[in-house]
Amino acid sequence: MKLIAPTDSMFLLGESREHPMHVGGLQLFQPPDGANEDFVTEAYESMLSRTDVQPTFRKHPSFVGPVTNLAWAVDREVELDYHFRRSALPRPGRVRELLEVCSRWHGSLLDRHRPLWEAHLVEGLSDGRYAVYTKFHHSLMDGVSAMRLIQRAFTSDPNDGEIRVPWELKPRHKPEKGSNASALQSLTGAIGAAAGLAPSTLSLARAALLEQQLTFPFRAPKSMFNVRIGGARRIAAQSWPLERIFGVKTATNVSFNDVVLAMSAGALRAYLIEQNALPDAPLIAMVPVSLRKEGSEGGGNSVGTVLCNLNTDVEDAGQRLRGISSSMSEQKQLFNQLPQVQQLALSAFLTGGLFLGLIPGFIRTAPPPFNIVISNVPGSKEKLYWRGAEMVGNYPLSITLDGQAMNITVTNNAENLDFGLVGARGSVPHLQRMLSHLETSLKDLERAVGV
Repeated sequence: MKLIAPTDSMFLLGESREHPMHVGGLQLFQPPDGANEDFVTEAYESMLSRTDVQPTFRKHPSFVGPVTNLAWAVDREVELDYHFRRSALPRPGRVRELLEVCSRWHGSLLDRHRPLWEAHLVEGLSDGRYAVYTKFHHSLMDGVSAMRLIQRAFTSDPNDGEIRVPWELKPRHKPEKGSNASALQSLTGAIGAAAGLAPSTLSLARAALLEQQLTFPFRAPKSMFNVRIGGARRIAAQSWPLERIFGVKTATNVSFNDVVLAMSAGALRAYLIEQNALPDAPLIAMVPVSLRKEGSEGGGNSVGTVLCNLNTDVEDAGQRLRGISSSMSEQKQLFNQLPQVQQLALSAFLTGGLFLGLIPGFIRTAPPPFNIVISNVPGSKEKLYWRGAEMVGNYPLSITLDGQAMNITVTNNAENLDFGLVGARGSVPHLQRMLSHLETSLKDLERAVGV
């Protein structure tokens, strides 16, 4: 029996009906040319036949009387047909119906008495495509690790017919952490590394904020996203051509992530205006960033978090982009000047604000540490296939908490940038309208910079 690491157990301890602590993803596939009507059935049956389940996919918290969340139990036998399920959409089989059923799955808790993962193969889309929705408890793996694992089941060769499934893949060597990561991955890494600093973490973080004049948390305006939430979720997803994002980047000499943030900021501004809920002060986003020094090599924790002024009080898209780029550039430059011990402490302090909403009364009385988390997760630069079926969409789906009713996560997928949005259903009405606002926001940026 293996003890559960403290940074993993907090995702178990913090979970409730209102706060499911799993990360997920939705992949869309186009069957290969000439595929018959049994292609999806054969895919499901072939995947279900892969029974060499690796330890990560066998784990769940052990129960010793009333005590749990201290150690892992590892099941000898796993009911694969429970964890990997096949479903069909109701007519008319649009993406709308797909997102609706995935929203229900994303808002339901995983069974603590079974291994903490699920996968759903979904057929019935009217255009012939099929989908796979997966979710993993964050105590098992973070969103970046889950995405990397799932991508290993795919290939860049459309003629490769080998059957690969995530639950059979043996772990690789520990990957580098030099790229952008999800906010909750940063939380796990930063708090784990800073745990030995207690009780000095808070004083180190305070010194970093004062000495470098970084953006202070808990000074964001109150918004409709910073409220207590229920357990139901709504998800929205859409892809945009990478060339459009790079077009804005090239024309303005800002970073790729600056354009993503500006695109998100414009959509958030329009959505909040539509809801008659735009604060006078600009929204503040928590953004995980790579802090690896130029030319450095090797592994190690080089992911940090900074707060970005989204300039949602600015009407002009070009001016908003310049403000966001300036905010990010300044914050990263100041952050890089800190000693590593202060970087870790400050990242732990900032991301720890995600869980303060679990304290009774905190959301009602305290200003939010930030308004929203916007993460850019590295994906694949090549087209990926599974037995000839092309993955045409890959949408990361993260966690919402009290005080953080919406989450935006993006990833690159071959020639596209895929947005995955998660909202608390009772707090963020008509989340799907964010998709049209994202398109409008990108068009506004293109016009503003002359693309």
